[in-house]
Amino acid sequence: MSPVRTAPAALTTSDAALRAQYLREVLDLLYPPPCATDGTAGEMVTEYLVVPDTHRPRLLVPTRSKRISAAAVRRYAEPQSRVARFKRDAVVAALRTGASSVLMRDRIRITGPAGGTIDGYLREQLGRDLAVSVHIGPARANRKPVLQLISPDGDTFGFAKLGTGPLTHELVRAETAALTALGHVDLRRVTTPGVLHAGQWRGLQVLVQSALPVWRPRAVLHPERLAAAMLEVAGACGWSRGRLATSPYWAQLRSRLAAVADRSEGAELARAAAQLVERAGDVELRYGAWHGDWAPWNMANLVDTVLVWDWERFTRGVPAGFDAVHYELQKRIQTTADAGEAVAATLRRAPELLKPFDVPRAGYRLTALLYLVDLATRYLADRQAEAGARLGVLGTWLLPVLINEVASLEGEAA
Repeated sequence: MSPVRTAPAALTTSDAALRAQYLREVLDLLYPPPCATDGTAGEMVTEYLVVPDTHRPRLLVPTRSKRISAAAVRRYAEPQSRVARFKRDAVVAALRTGASSVLMRDRIRITGPAGGTIDGYLREQLGRDLAVSVHIGPARANRKPVLQLISPDGDTFGFAKLGTGPLTHELVRAETAALTALGHVDLRRVTTPGVLHAGQWRGLQVLVQSALPVWRPRAVLHPERLAAAMLEVAGACGWSRGRLATSPYWAQLRSRLAAVADRSEGAELARAAAQLVERAGDVELRYGAWHGDWAPWNMANLVDTVLVWDWERFTRGVPAGFDAVHYELQKRIQTTADAGEAVAATLRRAPELLKPFDVPRAGYRLTALLYLVDLATRYLADRQAEAGARLGVLGTWLLPVLINEVASLEGEAA
């Protein structure tokens, strides 16, 4: 049961079922009528191998050639463990040798006119031949089709994101704007993707960005280097200072909270935020930009630079250090089944995490709690729980810790 009385008790649909449903939705978007995705006879547009299978789809691999198929899996994602790397390498080997026809039997054959498909659109806009591999992500409100673009010789040269609804339209446009702006900033520690194409196709918002060289040799990621990279991004659009209670940041956050206050969890969150600012609104903070979702799976540390992708949540004018707190929390959530304890442990590390960002001592705990309010507001505004996101039910992990921490601040004041 949820520790917060008004929160849903749990999610009711499995991730596998949601992925299988989403697979059909994505195919209908990418290959609309008169194309057929059920194997109907006709001119073949493309054929996909479903990895691992149609009941638990994670990746659609084009079967155009063994080289392209292997490249699709090899560049699919950055494995976060030795076991995950082993599994990926095993699939790549099977595709290269042809053993995949025995190990992975589920295929989807697309037939019809190629001109009205996403493949045809991308070839026309980019002026080059390509094959498309489709990522089928976990259930989230911000889930969108992500396409890996592969050249005939097996080179992954780009990724395309498609906004399919109001939220994802906004996120794709936001990432386009962020990458365009950062492309004009002299970043020395961080490398971002470049924009290859931005436009609309059949009512979908399209962003094509260059692929970052994640295949280059990695370096050990020391905390000091990570903090320096985050600090560079934080200052990319300039800095400001001011009291929290009178800051543009608090005005914007208060407006976002008001938009979700009609829901029980939103009302709880708004009360906690108001109490937090009432207690610590006079603290002067430093404000800059943040990536918005800087996590281990959205970056790669090379010898000479830090590669960072997925900039759709990039925002200016937030308290310095948000990225550091977010990274710590996401890393902990990834390695523990107790998300609530991950929040508590992250808060305990706040002084250490925020020290490189010139946060005053009085702002350590405040900044970390503001980050939790900001993240929770995002989850509620996006309706992550309704979309089936694992962490969308805030009352089971984030809200109880946040409310208790704010209450303890009140106790200290008394």
